[in-house]
Amino acid sequence: MRIRTAGVVAVLGLALAASGCGGSDDDSSAPAAKESAGATSGKLVIWADDKRTAALKPFAEKFGQENGVTVEVQAVSKDLQTNFVTASQQGSGPDVVVGAHDWIGNLVQNGAIDPVQLAADQKSGFNETAVKAVTFNGQLYGVPYAMENLALIRNTELAPEAPKTIEDLVAAGKKLKADKKASEILCLQSGQNGDAYHIYPLYTSAGGYLFGTAANGDYDPKDLGVGKPESIAAFQKIAKLGEKGEGALKRSITPENSIATFTGKKCAFLVSGPWAIADAKKANISYDISPVPGFAGGKEAQPFVGVQAFYVAAKGKNKALAQEFVANYTTKPELAVALYNAEPRPPALTAALDQVKGSDPDLAKFTEAGKNGQVLPAIPAMAAIWDPFGKAEAAIIGGADPAKTITAAGKTISGQIK
Repeated sequence: MRIRTAGVVAVLGLALAASGCGGSDDDSSAPAAKESAGATSGKLVIWADDKRTAALKPFAEKFGQENGVTVEVQAVSKDLQTNFVTASQQGSGPDVVVGAHDWIGNLVQNGAIDPVQLAADQKSGFNETAVKAVTFNGQLYGVPYAMENLALIRNTELAPEAPKTIEDLVAAGKKLKADKKASEILCLQSGQNGDAYHIYPLYTSAGGYLFGTAANGDYDPKDLGVGKPESIAAFQKIAKLGEKGEGALKRSITPENSIATFTGKKCAFLVSGPWAIADAKKANISYDISPVPGFAGGKEAQPFVGVQAFYVAAKGKNKALAQEFVANYTTKPELAVALYNAEPRPPALTAALDQVKGSDPDLAKFTEAGKNGQVLPAIPAMAAIWDPFGKAEAAIIGGADPAKTITAAGKTISGQIK
């Protein structure tokens, strides 16, 4: 879902080719980052992951030339959010950072980012859901450039028709196994620690929720759904798909092997996002994309909708320059298209989406699969969800009692939020 490559902070000057830097996850990168971020007047420092760095390079260079400043793009290959917060507190961070919208609550809480100033006509050029995702406590904190959500990607040679329900999918997958055309019913990643993001569509279809909403539509951390009767009922249904039930959900399907199992034609159905498509194409898989199917008689499955965005660092050395870059350069369709080409995800800027959708039918299909999705919560309380919820999910998939397990997870999460 997010940055999946290993490495450390690598400083990339604009005269150099942008590429990832492998290495151990230690503090060896800190001096280099600090030295380069100790910016003099007229210097803009941007942090992004490897793929975004390469796409940003020519635009950052052009911005520097037009404004008479030096621009450095630095690739942070691992733990970008954590490195940014730490560097911000030490006064050694960048001026602009590129990352996921669900970081916003944590970044605001840590005083790491400033609101972004966009004119009304600029804001209207973006997908409404994308704008909502980067709005926190009534303020716009980022400029969105791409959207992402899960969908069902299927091998059309093995499964010509899109299943209408998860039960239909399981039946089709079991038949393929019986006919020795596949070895797995479904590739939906869990692993030993679970994966709240990937199980969420099924959790919502079965009636579960994470947080309720306040009167203004914002997520309400005081209304925690985990451990409530709705979550127990949801996991009782999910348990029936697990290792002691249908065997469709398995802990042996992990973040590392789920896509590879699908591209190896060992399962016909993959629940994943736009980031999986390059591998499917490389493997010459005949595929199609449709919404993740929900339970028969249940609610519609709702995936999380995530947004990638540009942020202005609150403690950057050149905040005015950063605001200018984020507000007036990252809003250009040309940059959004370049970022799309670096890793194809539906652009948040409508003009950019219009440019690329004609040559990429997958974009419309992913957008359709996420049209009724839920914006991934960006509130700080969300950080307390991932680990306990995921571990409870994995345990239940493995055969643990759903009611006891998810109730205990709810208590753990409540304790962390308070």
